[in-house]
Amino acid sequence: MESVLSEVVAVEDLLRFEKKYNAELSRGTVSKGTQFEYAWCLVRSKYNDDIKKGIVLLEDLVPRGCKEEQRDYVFYLAVANYRLKEYEQALKYIRGLLKTEPTNTQALELEKLIDKAMQKDGLVGMAIVGGMALGVAGLAGLIGLAISKSKS
Repeated sequence: MESVLSEVVAVEDLLRFEKKYNAELSRGTVSKGTQFEYAWCLVRSKYNDDIKKGIVLLEDLVPRGCKEEQRDYVFYLAVANYRLKEYEQALKYIRGLLKTEPTNTQALELEKLIDKAMQKDGLVGMAIVGGMALGVAGLAGLIGLAISKSKS
């Protein structure tokens, strides 16, 4: 699962699917397959703007897909949001998928990784806040010490 989350698309693949997508778009209709392929390439990009564009394309596909397609779209929406560190949104998508498929092993594994990332980020965030609080307390102590020395 971690390979799915960390895989980066080859530039050639991204360009090839972008070209195919744009060719269909210029003809007036983009097939679901082409839109999905391009979105999946964008989601695997190392650039956040590409990932966001992939999310828009996938969100557009969800209401148009059959049940199996929707499962894939929602799964990759969770992956895309995970890659953007939008863990709450990723969790929303993956839990929505798990409501309809509670035994989906890929979804269960992704849910665990999202929870783990949220805990890690939460702890890191708390450590930063805690460190800042200690720094402020230390600074206040030094100021208090300097004031008391100046009065004596």
